[in-house]
Amino acid sequence: MERRTFSPKKSEQNRQWFVVDAEGKTLGRLASVIAQTLRGKTKPSFAPHVDTGDFVVVVNAEKVVVTGKKETQKHYYRHSGYPGGFKAIPLRDVRARHPERIIESAVRGMLPRNVLGEQQLKKLKVYPGPRHPHAGQNPQELSVDVIERAGATRHAE
Repeated sequence: MERRTFSPKKSEQNRQWFVVDAEGKTLGRLASVIAQTLRGKTKPSFAPHVDTGDFVVVVNAEKVVVTGKKETQKHYYRHSGYPGGFKAIPLRDVRARHPERIIESAVRGMLPRNVLGEQQLKKLKVYPGPRHPHAGQNPQELSVDVIERAGATRHAE
């Protein structure tokens, strides 16, 4: 019997839509589940060189939780390219102005740094409040509670 390596094709992808409520969820744990879904690692047809992932809609991004003193001590950095153009913006200021950027940045750091990672990031839709315009795609609830419970039991030991 001849065995061949299965390679998923772009035309054969069946993409689903998922919605996640970020209210009360820990940022890093939420971002890792979202990144795995965007990459397609939860599917049996996963291949690292093909975008097999699904779309993810995140609502209530402004209510995501960070642990410890990250609210005041975590900074987002950027540089304009000019002398003196370095900016360090604390997490609390980003949450006040653009809360969706907190989740986008965390997920971006967990995706590949190449063209494929950029494709996968375009399937992430983040909204600061509870409303989103993707009801027509009939998104399903993405379960993140298993990760939360595992983290809670680990800290209790």
